[in-house]
Amino acid sequence: MTDTKHEKAGVDFKPDFLSITSQNNTDSECGKNEYDVDRTNGGSSFYAYFNVVCLVAGTGMLGLPLALKKGGWASLLMILLAWWMSCYTAIIIQKCMYKGKERRLASFKEIATEAFGRIGGYISFFFTTWIYLGTPILYLVLAAQNLNQICAGTAGEIGRLPWTIIWCVFDGIVLIFIKSTNNVAWTSALGMVAIMATILITIVLAGIDAPNQMNTHHDNVIWDGFPIALATISFSFSGNVVYPNVEGVMKNPKHWPITIVGGLSTCAIMYLAIAVCGYYIYGTDVINPVYNSTPDGIAKTIAILLITVNVIVSAPIFLASFALDVENMLNVTVERWGKTKEFLIRTALRTAIMVFVGAVGILIPFFDLLMSLIGAFANCGVILILPVLFYYRLTGFRNKNIILHFWHFLIVLVGLVGLIFGTWTAIEDLINAFGDGYEYEI
Repeated sequence: MTDTKHEKAGVDFKPDFLSITSQNNTDSECGKNEYDVDRTNGGSSFYAYFNVVCLVAGTGMLGLPLALKKGGWASLLMILLAWWMSCYTAIIIQKCMYKGKERRLASFKEIATEAFGRIGGYISFFFTTWIYLGTPILYLVLAAQNLNQICAGTAGEIGRLPWTIIWCVFDGIVLIFIKSTNNVAWTSALGMVAIMATILITIVLAGIDAPNQMNTHHDNVIWDGFPIALATISFSFSGNVVYPNVEGVMKNPKHWPITIVGGLSTCAIMYLAIAVCGYYIYGTDVINPVYNSTPDGIAKTIAILLITVNVIVSAPIFLASFALDVENMLNVTVERWGKTKEFLIRTALRTAIMVFVGAVGILIPFFDLLMSLIGAFANCGVILILPVLFYYRLTGFRNKNIILHFWHFLIVLVGLVGLIFGTWTAIEDLINAFGDGYEYEI
């Protein structure tokens, strides 16, 4: 496989971004039956666009007003920068998919292994594990918090810990019987409807409450808060780990650049809307999730219920992806163990995963701080740093021009700032939260 003319000339930065769809993709073996995946029953580009929006536009956007609180109005520029960088890294990830020696690379881990060998695969698996397990932990914390909040003053106000256990049991039962992520693909559509309805309700409620928030304070820029703001924003653009799966079921993979840019642009528009609305109206008093800043009432309760449905049906997708990866690594198959033993091993393994997720959710019941930590440590690496390193390793370094090298350097630099300083700040915030005399609600 050879590099494209643009890559050899070192000018693939601008042409690659959108006009790749009109180029001869000689470096990607798209459509070749002996190399590419079978796309006979592949979906349309619009279906892929819908999947991208479903996967990316999640609960992360509920924390974006808090990102502005941490970094000031200047954080809006960071949202735009994160959007642009996420679009670019998603495009170069596709190029990396078609750098396998004998076949298309089907997962983020396979790309990492092809680029840096077994060690690279393990490092990639470590970071993606933070996303696969960290996100469900975050979801369970939010679900328990929401149900306890809705049931306040009733017999259902049993505390966050019991609600966390209840949701763990529910998701654990679902997880045990998932044989493929295709079994739960429908939850993406349900989650998208729930999150968009929640955003709409929150914006309307905030607008109604605006006359009561006349003395709010806003900051133009808070330099110390930039890393933690970047962490929250990075969490909102997470999706790289599943892009190979989305691209793999497209009828025409050459439409991937326009598809991913369109999907992430849709998410960015929603992000800007909720971020500006929440921070403009509530200023430094805004909290995460943002709907908790709005007045109490039936509309707010509906928003909380919708987001709870979203996180509960979404958690098994991440958990199943992780479980299937582990089972593949351990060769847990019916052919090896037989139907009964395979089911028992799978049940034991997935139960252990669920117990771990529940235990962490109980021990660290802080939604906003967990979002910052996961966004900083995992998402900054997976979204910004690793794709650039894979791209250099698989397509070469010397065939890129100075402008592209500078752009890649900027992406990695932003990722490192978020990873190092964002993680440091998130850990400090967690220590302070426990140091303030936090008492578990049992």
